[in-house]
Amino acid sequence: MSMADRVGGALDSYMEEVDDLQDPTPAPDQSRRHAQFEAPDGGWGWVVLGATVLVLALTLAFPSCLGIFYTDLQTAFHSSNSKTSWVPSIMTAVLHAGGPFCSVLVEHYGCRVTVMLGGVLSGLGMVASSFTNTIGELYITAGIITGLGFCFSFQPAVTILGHYFVRQRAFVNAVSSTGTAIGLSTLPFLSHFLRSHLGWRGSFLVLGGLLLNCCVCGAVMRPVEGLQCSGPGRGKAKKEESNSQLHRSKLRPRVMVALRSLMASMRRHMAFDVFSGNLRFRIYSVGITWMMLGFVVPLVYLVPYATAHGMDKSRAALLLTILGFVNIFVRPPAGLLFGRPWFHGRHVYVFSAALLVNGLSNSICCVAASFPVLLTYVVVYGLSMSVVGSLLFTVLMSVVEMSRFPAALGLLSIMESITLLLGPPLAGILVDSTGQYTQVFYVCSATVASSAIFLMVSFCWLDTMEMRFSAAVRVPTHKPTIILSDCQDSVVVQKVEVPPPTTETVYVTVA
Repeated sequence: MSMADRVGGALDSYMEEVDDLQDPTPAPDQSRRHAQFEAPDGGWGWVVLGATVLVLALTLAFPSCLGIFYTDLQTAFHSSNSKTSWVPSIMTAVLHAGGPFCSVLVEHYGCRVTVMLGGVLSGLGMVASSFTNTIGELYITAGIITGLGFCFSFQPAVTILGHYFVRQRAFVNAVSSTGTAIGLSTLPFLSHFLRSHLGWRGSFLVLGGLLLNCCVCGAVMRPVEGLQCSGPGRGKAKKEESNSQLHRSKLRPRVMVALRSLMASMRRHMAFDVFSGNLRFRIYSVGITWMMLGFVVPLVYLVPYATAHGMDKSRAALLLTILGFVNIFVRPPAGLLFGRPWFHGRHVYVFSAALLVNGLSNSICCVAASFPVLLTYVVVYGLSMSVVGSLLFTVLMSVVEMSRFPAALGLLSIMESITLLLGPPLAGILVDSTGQYTQVFYVCSATVASSAIFLMVSFCWLDTMEMRFSAAVRVPTHKPTIILSDCQDSVVVQKVEVPPPTTETVYVTVA
């Protein structure tokens, strides 16, 4: 081989190394493995989307329809406003607080089995509620058992959508959130019809059977092909890995091993690492938690407020139905609009603006309790609620990694459950002490509006700081230096090791 050929071969070999160093590309096997986990963004995902819509209609919207039976429960159990309001409050709080338990079930058994289990629990809880004799028993059956069933059905249904869709995630989340609107528009009418013919006990029995349809919805939520983030396989693998680690650490005390395993499980399922390391998620979760203190309270007290001022209960139920229809017709177009490229990175600002309008709209109820005024309130509240509901999970998916979304959603749900639990009873105490419902709507208006301002200002500050840090970063460029030396009959290619281009990334948050 001539000297020129040897020089050329050495140069080609070295330049290939340089190219791999500067522009690394995955190996063919890695590329195929990565493509295997890509979201289909269609196909069977549309069936899963339809099932998720029905699940959300039967779970998230259900506590609001209990307002139809509010006065019946007060009469049957001789309870005050504050005691009766604990029923929807506990149901809503457990719906969100069961997040870590739901995350464990999803990891070991998958989304399909968890949704079906939730349908069985919620159905049995409402059936048992029809046989209760005290308000305390109703707290357990309708509040804890049914609420936990709602949690097991709702959270996996939202989680599996994130695996089926990526490019159309904003639109899909908006469409899925119409399930809540469908429930708001149909469940009050159905509850009023059942109440007039069967009473509240018979109504609870029929509604319990209706909730069993979550099992049917869960049956179609098969895992994404190639996805190994959930199901029995992963649980078995983790168990085998845990057993092997325990075998290797025989000399360590078993108590320490158990404690470390418990702490690792807590960090994985409750996303404490995400909360401590991701400032955006921390701010978002605090804002949403404060928002929930007054976000759902108007839905619970709208019908009692209207009927207390002489409005017929059927017309009061019509207000919730109109609210549901507004959400049905607004959420899908909102998802299409906010899914456009211009809104990427700006979803949190649209969300905060809609939340501000939603909070201020509660003061409309204080003008008068007539049907035209409350109709205006329902329309404005429904329009803003549509945007809030369509972007709630989209913003969360943008601030945390999708692999950590179930755990982040579980932790956020626990935080929400505290304020969701306290909101309606505190409002009931306020009504019992003042004898007026208007004070409740004033407090809800101030609470929701302040949370919107907090989110808007905080994220604006974060984006400004991140832009300043990014502008201060400079990426140095280096070119490889090759020195050729001719030593008699051989060619020596001397490679001067130059460090590859380094980029310094400054994270304000870990997203």
